[in-house]
Amino acid sequence: MEKEAILIPDYAGTDIGYKVPVFVVDDSAVGRRVLDEIVHTISSDIAISCFSSPEEALAEASDHSPDLVIVDYRMPEMTGAEFTRRFRKIPDCETVPVVIVTIFSERDVRYESLEAGATDFLMRPLDPFEVRVRCTNLLALQRSAKIIRSRASWLQEEVEKATRKILDREKESLLILGKIGEYHDKTTADHIVRMATYSRLIGEALGLSPEYNQTLELAAPMHDIGKIGIPDQILLKPGALTPPEYEIMKTHPTIGYEILRHCTSEVLRLGGEIALGHQERLDGSGYPGGQKGESIPLSCRIVAVADVFDALTTPRPYKSAWPFEKAHQYLCDFSGILFDPACVRAFSERLDEVRTLMEGMPDQDG
Repeated sequence: MEKEAILIPDYAGTDIGYKVPVFVVDDSAVGRRVLDEIVHTISSDIAISCFSSPEEALAEASDHSPDLVIVDYRMPEMTGAEFTRRFRKIPDCETVPVVIVTIFSERDVRYESLEAGATDFLMRPLDPFEVRVRCTNLLALQRSAKIIRSRASWLQEEVEKATRKILDREKESLLILGKIGEYHDKTTADHIVRMATYSRLIGEALGLSPEYNQTLELAAPMHDIGKIGIPDQILLKPGALTPPEYEIMKTHPTIGYEILRHCTSEVLRLGGEIALGHQERLDGSGYPGGQKGESIPLSCRIVAVADVFDALTTPRPYKSAWPFEKAHQYLCDFSGILFDPACVRAFSERLDEVRTLMEGMPDQDG
Protein backbone atom coordinates (compact mmCIF):
# COMPACT_ATOMS: atom_id res chain seq x y z
CA MET A 1 0.00 0.00 0.00
CA GLU A 2 2.83 2.39 0.80
CA LYS A 3 4.31 1.91 -2.67
CA GLU A 4 1.02 2.64 -4.40
CA ALA A 5 0.88 6.00 -2.61
CA ILE A 6 4.11 7.15 -4.28
CA LEU A 7 3.56 9.27 -7.38
CA ILE A 8 5.45 7.91 -10.38
CA PRO A 9 6.45 10.81 -12.69
CA ASP A 10 4.67 10.79 -16.04
CA TYR A 11 7.44 10.48 -18.62
CA ALA A 12 5.42 10.59 -21.78
CA GLY A 13 3.13 13.48 -21.08
CA THR A 14 0.61 14.41 -23.75
CA ASP A 15 2.64 16.45 -26.22
CA ILE A 16 5.65 14.43 -27.37
CA GLY A 17 4.01 13.52 -30.66
CA TYR A 18 5.70 10.12 -31.16
CA LYS A 19 5.97 6.66 -29.66
CA VAL A 20 8.92 6.31 -27.30
CA PRO A 21 11.04 3.33 -28.45
CA VAL A 22 12.16 0.87 -25.77
CA PHE A 23 14.13 -2.33 -26.45
CA VAL A 24 13.81 -5.43 -24.29
CA VAL A 25 16.57 -7.97 -24.98
CA ASP A 26 16.26 -11.37 -23.29
CA ASP A 27 16.62 -14.91 -24.63
CA SER A 28 13.87 -16.04 -22.23
CA ALA A 29 10.32 -15.65 -23.54
CA VAL A 30 9.02 -15.39 -19.96
CA GLY A 31 11.56 -12.67 -19.14
CA ARG A 32 10.59 -10.69 -22.25
CA ARG A 33 6.87 -10.98 -21.50
CA VAL A 34 7.24 -9.88 -17.87
CA LEU A 35 9.28 -6.80 -18.78
CA ASP A 36 6.98 -5.95 -21.67
CA GLU A 37 3.94 -6.01 -19.37
CA ILE A 38 5.57 -3.90 -16.66
CA VAL A 39 7.04 -1.23 -18.97
CA HIS A 40 3.75 -0.91 -20.83
CA THR A 41 2.14 0.29 -17.59
CA ILE A 42 4.37 3.38 -17.61
CA SER A 43 2.65 5.06 -20.53
CA SER A 44 0.61 4.32 -23.64
CA ASP A 45 3.14 6.40 -25.58
CA ILE A 46 5.84 3.75 -25.21
CA ALA A 47 6.51 1.33 -28.09
CA ILE A 48 8.33 -1.79 -26.89
CA SER A 49 10.38 -3.97 -29.22
CA CYS A 50 11.32 -7.36 -27.76
CA PHE A 51 14.32 -9.32 -29.00
CA SER A 52 15.36 -12.87 -28.18
CA SER A 53 18.63 -12.31 -30.04
CA PRO A 54 21.04 -9.54 -28.99
CA GLU A 55 22.45 -9.50 -32.55
CA GLU A 56 19.01 -8.63 -33.92
CA ALA A 57 18.65 -5.87 -31.32
CA LEU A 58 22.02 -4.39 -32.30
CA ALA A 59 21.08 -4.50 -35.98
CA GLU A 60 17.79 -2.72 -35.27
CA ALA A 61 19.56 -0.11 -33.12
CA SER A 62 21.84 0.69 -36.06
CA ASP A 63 18.77 1.72 -38.05
CA HIS A 64 16.56 3.10 -35.27
CA SER A 65 18.12 4.02 -31.94
CA PRO A 66 15.87 3.46 -28.89
CA ASP A 67 15.36 5.73 -25.90
CA LEU A 68 15.94 2.91 -23.41
CA VAL A 69 17.33 -0.63 -23.49
CA ILE A 70 16.65 -3.33 -20.90
CA VAL A 71 18.94 -6.32 -21.44
CA ASP A 72 19.43 -9.55 -19.54
CA TYR A 73 23.04 -10.22 -18.54
CA ARG A 74 23.11 -13.99 -19.08
CA MET A 75 22.31 -14.85 -22.71
CA PRO A 76 23.83 -17.64 -24.83
CA GLU A 77 24.92 -15.40 -27.73
CA MET A 78 26.64 -12.75 -25.62
CA THR A 79 26.52 -11.27 -22.15
CA GLY A 80 24.68 -8.10 -21.36
CA ALA A 81 28.04 -6.39 -20.81
CA GLU A 82 29.28 -7.35 -24.27
CA PHE A 83 25.95 -6.25 -25.75
CA THR A 84 26.35 -2.88 -24.02
CA ARG A 85 29.91 -2.50 -25.24
CA ARG A 86 28.86 -3.05 -28.85
CA PHE A 87 25.70 -0.97 -28.45
CA ARG A 88 27.73 2.02 -27.30
CA LYS A 89 29.71 1.97 -30.56
CA ILE A 90 26.56 2.53 -32.64
CA PRO A 91 26.05 6.18 -33.71
CA ASP A 92 23.30 7.91 -31.68
CA CYS A 93 23.45 5.16 -29.03
CA GLU A 94 26.37 6.52 -27.02
CA THR A 95 24.12 8.09 -24.36
CA VAL A 96 21.00 5.91 -24.51
CA PRO A 97 20.26 4.46 -21.02
CA VAL A 98 21.03 0.74 -20.78
CA VAL A 99 19.59 -1.24 -17.86
CA ILE A 100 21.08 -4.68 -17.23
CA VAL A 101 19.03 -7.36 -15.50
CA THR A 102 21.06 -9.50 -13.13
CA ILE A 103 20.93 -10.95 -9.63
CA PHE A 104 22.01 -9.11 -6.52
CA SER A 105 24.95 -11.37 -5.67
CA GLU A 106 26.72 -10.83 -9.03
CA ARG A 107 28.90 -7.89 -8.00
CA ASP A 108 31.63 -8.67 -10.58
CA VAL A 109 28.95 -8.72 -13.27
CA ARG A 110 27.80 -5.25 -12.26
CA TYR A 111 31.37 -3.92 -12.30
CA GLU A 112 31.98 -5.38 -15.76
CA SER A 113 28.69 -3.95 -17.00
CA LEU A 114 29.45 -0.49 -15.64
CA GLU A 115 32.81 -0.50 -17.41
CA ALA A 116 31.02 -1.49 -20.62
CA GLY A 117 28.70 1.52 -20.33
CA ALA A 118 25.65 0.28 -18.42
CA THR A 119 23.50 2.99 -16.86
CA ASP A 120 21.57 1.08 -14.22
CA PHE A 121 20.62 -2.42 -12.97
CA LEU A 122 17.47 -4.38 -12.18
CA MET A 123 17.76 -7.26 -9.77
CA ARG A 124 15.96 -10.56 -10.02
CA PRO A 125 13.40 -11.36 -8.89
CA LEU A 126 11.99 -8.26 -10.56
CA ASP A 127 9.95 -5.82 -8.50
CA PRO A 128 7.32 -4.27 -10.85
CA PHE A 129 7.27 -1.01 -8.89
CA GLU A 130 11.07 -0.69 -9.02
CA VAL A 131 11.10 -1.49 -12.73
CA ARG A 132 8.51 1.20 -13.45
CA VAL A 133 10.20 3.89 -11.37
CA ARG A 134 13.73 3.22 -12.67
CA CYS A 135 12.61 3.06 -16.28
CA THR A 136 10.40 6.15 -15.90
CA ASN A 137 13.27 8.16 -14.45
CA LEU A 138 15.71 7.02 -17.13
CA LEU A 139 13.24 7.82 -19.91
CA ALA A 140 12.66 11.25 -18.41
CA LEU A 141 16.41 11.88 -18.31
CA GLN A 142 16.77 10.70 -21.90
CA ARG A 143 13.94 12.95 -23.01
CA SER A 144 15.57 15.92 -21.26
CA ALA A 145 18.90 15.10 -22.90
CA LYS A 146 17.21 14.95 -26.31
CA ILE A 147 15.58 18.32 -25.72
CA ILE A 148 18.94 19.82 -24.71
CA ARG A 149 20.67 18.33 -27.77
CA SER A 150 17.87 19.54 -30.00
CA ARG A 151 18.10 23.06 -28.60
CA ALA A 152 21.90 23.00 -28.89
CA SER A 153 21.57 21.90 -32.52
CA TRP A 154 19.03 24.66 -33.15
CA LEU A 155 21.28 27.24 -31.52
CA GLN A 156 24.23 26.04 -33.60
CA GLU A 157 22.16 26.37 -36.78
CA GLU A 158 21.10 29.88 -35.77
CA VAL A 159 24.69 30.87 -35.02
CA GLU A 160 25.77 29.47 -38.40
CA LYS A 161 22.99 31.42 -40.14
CA ALA A 162 24.00 34.61 -38.36
CA THR A 163 27.66 33.99 -39.16
CA ARG A 164 26.85 33.44 -42.84
CA LYS A 165 24.91 36.71 -42.89
CA ILE A 166 27.83 38.55 -41.29
CA LEU A 167 30.28 37.01 -43.77
CA ASP A 168 28.00 37.89 -46.69
CA ARG A 169 27.78 41.49 -45.47
CA GLU A 170 31.54 41.61 -44.90
CA LYS A 171 32.15 40.27 -48.40
CA GLU A 172 29.76 42.83 -49.86
CA SER A 173 31.45 45.64 -47.92
CA LEU A 174 34.91 44.50 -48.99
CA LEU A 175 33.77 44.30 -52.60
CA ILE A 176 32.47 47.87 -52.40
CA LEU A 177 35.71 48.99 -50.76
CA GLY A 178 37.71 47.32 -53.51
CA LYS A 179 35.54 48.96 -56.13
CA ILE A 180 36.18 52.42 -54.69
CA GLY A 181 39.78 52.29 -55.83
CA GLU A 182 38.78 51.36 -59.37
CA TYR A 183 35.65 53.48 -59.79
CA HIS A 184 37.31 56.26 -61.78
CA ASP A 185 39.35 53.72 -63.70
CA LYS A 186 36.23 52.50 -65.56
CA THR A 187 36.76 49.04 -64.14
CA THR A 188 33.62 47.01 -63.58
CA ALA A 189 32.80 45.26 -60.32
CA ASP A 190 32.92 42.04 -62.33
CA HIS A 191 36.66 42.51 -62.79
CA ILE A 192 37.42 42.42 -59.08
CA VAL A 193 35.04 39.50 -58.54
CA ARG A 194 36.73 37.54 -61.32
CA MET A 195 40.30 38.26 -60.28
CA ALA A 196 39.44 37.49 -56.65
CA THR A 197 37.95 34.16 -57.72
CA TYR A 198 40.98 33.42 -59.91
CA SER A 199 43.17 34.10 -56.88
CA ARG A 200 41.21 31.57 -54.82
CA LEU A 201 41.43 28.99 -57.62
CA ILE A 202 45.21 29.43 -57.73
CA GLY A 203 45.42 29.06 -53.95
CA GLU A 204 43.37 25.87 -54.09
CA ALA A 205 45.55 24.41 -56.84
CA LEU A 206 48.62 25.26 -54.75
CA GLY A 207 47.16 23.25 -51.88
CA LEU A 208 46.74 26.20 -49.51
CA SER A 209 44.25 25.86 -46.66
CA PRO A 210 40.55 26.58 -47.28
CA GLU A 211 40.68 29.26 -44.58
CA TYR A 212 43.56 31.07 -46.27
CA ASN A 213 41.95 30.81 -49.70
CA GLN A 214 38.72 32.29 -48.38
CA THR A 215 40.62 35.18 -46.82
CA LEU A 216 42.62 35.63 -50.02
CA GLU A 217 39.45 35.84 -52.11
CA LEU A 218 38.04 38.50 -49.78
CA ALA A 219 41.30 40.48 -49.64
CA ALA A 220 42.21 40.40 -53.35
CA PRO A 221 39.74 43.18 -54.30
CA MET A 222 41.81 45.56 -52.16
CA HIS A 223 44.73 45.35 -54.60
CA ASP A 224 44.04 48.70 -56.33
CA ILE A 225 42.47 50.61 -53.41
CA GLY A 226 45.41 53.04 -53.59
CA LYS A 227 44.20 54.36 -56.95
CA ILE A 228 41.80 56.51 -54.97
CA GLY A 229 44.81 58.74 -54.31
CA ILE A 230 45.87 59.11 -57.97
CA PRO A 231 44.74 62.34 -59.72
CA ASP A 232 42.01 61.83 -62.32
CA GLN A 233 44.03 63.48 -65.08
CA ILE A 234 46.56 60.69 -64.73
CA LEU A 235 44.23 57.81 -63.87
CA LEU A 236 41.81 58.59 -66.70
CA LYS A 237 44.33 59.66 -69.33
CA PRO A 238 43.44 57.78 -72.55
CA GLY A 239 46.96 57.80 -73.99
CA ALA A 240 50.36 56.79 -72.74
CA LEU A 241 51.57 58.34 -69.50
CA THR A 242 54.62 60.53 -69.43
CA PRO A 243 57.52 59.34 -67.25
CA PRO A 244 56.60 61.78 -64.45
CA GLU A 245 52.94 60.71 -64.67
CA TYR A 246 53.93 57.05 -64.56
CA GLU A 247 55.98 57.68 -61.43
CA ILE A 248 52.89 59.12 -59.78
CA MET A 249 50.81 56.12 -60.93
CA LYS A 250 53.40 53.82 -59.37
CA THR A 251 52.61 55.25 -55.94
CA HIS A 252 49.17 53.61 -55.78
CA PRO A 253 50.48 50.41 -54.10
CA THR A 254 52.04 52.43 -51.30
CA ILE A 255 48.88 54.52 -50.92
CA GLY A 256 46.79 51.38 -50.66
CA TYR A 257 49.11 49.89 -48.09
CA GLU A 258 49.00 53.07 -45.97
CA ILE A 259 45.18 52.97 -46.05
CA LEU A 260 45.03 49.39 -44.79
CA ARG A 261 48.22 48.87 -42.77
CA HIS A 262 46.73 49.66 -39.36
CA CYS A 263 43.55 47.59 -39.78
CA THR A 264 42.98 44.83 -37.22
CA SER A 265 40.90 42.67 -39.59
CA GLU A 266 42.82 39.68 -40.94
CA VAL A 267 41.22 40.25 -44.35
CA LEU A 268 42.16 43.92 -44.48
CA ARG A 269 45.70 43.25 -43.26
CA LEU A 270 46.13 40.75 -46.11
CA GLY A 271 44.53 43.33 -48.39
CA GLY A 272 47.25 45.80 -47.38
CA GLU A 273 49.94 43.25 -48.16
CA ILE A 274 48.39 42.59 -51.57
CA ALA A 275 47.94 46.30 -52.29
CA LEU A 276 51.63 46.93 -51.64
CA GLY A 277 53.02 43.96 -53.56
CA HIS A 278 50.69 43.08 -56.42
CA GLN A 279 52.78 45.06 -58.93
CA GLU A 280 56.05 43.43 -57.91
CA ARG A 281 57.50 41.04 -60.49
CA LEU A 282 59.60 37.93 -60.05
CA ASP A 283 62.68 39.38 -61.80
CA GLY A 284 62.64 42.58 -59.74
CA SER A 285 61.26 44.76 -62.54
CA GLY A 286 58.08 45.59 -60.65
CA TYR A 287 57.26 48.33 -58.18
CA PRO A 288 57.23 49.94 -55.65
CA GLY A 289 60.06 47.96 -54.00
CA GLY A 290 61.64 46.05 -56.89
CA GLN A 291 61.37 42.85 -54.88
CA LYS A 292 62.47 39.57 -56.43
CA GLY A 293 61.45 35.92 -56.25
CA GLU A 294 60.13 34.61 -52.97
CA SER A 295 60.83 37.89 -51.20
CA ILE A 296 57.51 38.89 -52.76
CA PRO A 297 54.69 37.61 -50.48
CA LEU A 298 52.87 34.58 -51.90
CA SER A 299 49.55 36.43 -51.80
CA CYS A 300 51.02 39.08 -54.11
CA ARG A 301 52.48 36.51 -56.50
CA ILE A 302 49.07 34.84 -56.72
CA VAL A 303 47.16 38.08 -57.27
CA ALA A 304 49.68 39.26 -59.88
CA VAL A 305 48.78 36.28 -62.10
CA ALA A 306 45.05 36.66 -61.53
CA ASP A 307 45.03 40.43 -62.01
CA VAL A 308 47.17 40.48 -65.16
CA PHE A 309 45.14 37.73 -66.81
CA ASP A 310 41.85 39.48 -66.12
CA ALA A 311 43.26 42.87 -67.18
CA LEU A 312 44.41 41.37 -70.49
CA THR A 313 41.05 39.70 -71.18
CA THR A 314 39.00 42.74 -70.17
CA PRO A 315 38.21 45.53 -72.67
CA ARG A 316 39.32 49.05 -71.77
CA PRO A 317 38.77 52.41 -73.52
CA TYR A 318 42.36 52.26 -74.75
CA LYS A 319 42.41 48.56 -75.79
CA SER A 320 40.34 45.58 -76.80
CA ALA A 321 40.17 42.41 -74.77
CA TRP A 322 42.78 39.79 -75.57
CA PRO A 323 41.54 36.32 -76.55
CA PHE A 324 41.57 33.78 -73.73
CA GLU A 325 44.35 31.64 -75.24
CA LYS A 326 46.58 34.63 -76.00
CA ALA A 327 46.31 35.94 -72.43
CA HIS A 328 47.08 32.51 -71.01
CA GLN A 329 50.06 32.14 -73.32
CA TYR A 330 51.37 35.49 -72.10
CA LEU A 331 51.41 34.17 -68.54
CA CYS A 332 53.21 31.02 -69.69
CA ASP A 333 55.75 33.00 -71.74
CA PHE A 334 56.69 35.15 -68.76
CA SER A 335 56.52 32.38 -66.16
CA GLY A 336 59.74 32.52 -64.18
CA ILE A 337 60.43 36.06 -65.44
CA LEU A 338 57.51 38.21 -64.34
CA PHE A 339 55.32 35.59 -62.70
CA ASP A 340 55.86 32.83 -60.16
CA PRO A 341 56.00 29.54 -62.16
CA ALA A 342 54.12 27.67 -59.43
CA CYS A 343 51.28 30.20 -59.56
CA VAL A 344 51.13 30.05 -63.36
CA ARG A 345 50.99 26.23 -63.24
CA ALA A 346 48.28 26.38 -60.61
CA PHE A 347 46.29 28.83 -62.73
CA SER A 348 46.70 26.58 -65.78
CA GLU A 349 45.34 23.62 -63.82
CA ARG A 350 42.06 25.48 -63.27
CA LEU A 351 41.58 26.86 -66.80
CA ASP A 352 38.21 25.18 -67.30
CA GLU A 353 36.82 26.95 -64.23
CA VAL A 354 38.44 30.23 -65.32
CA ARG A 355 36.79 29.98 -68.74
CA THR A 356 33.42 29.15 -67.19
CA LEU A 357 33.64 32.18 -64.92
CA MET A 358 34.65 34.46 -67.80
CA GLU A 359 31.75 33.27 -69.94
CA GLY A 360 29.29 33.73 -67.09
CA MET A 361 30.56 37.19 -66.14
CA PRO A 362 31.68 38.97 -69.33
CA ASP A 363 32.71 42.63 -69.68
CA GLN A 364 31.45 44.72 -72.56
CA ASP A 365 33.66 46.84 -74.76
CA GLY A 366 33.29 50.41 -73.77
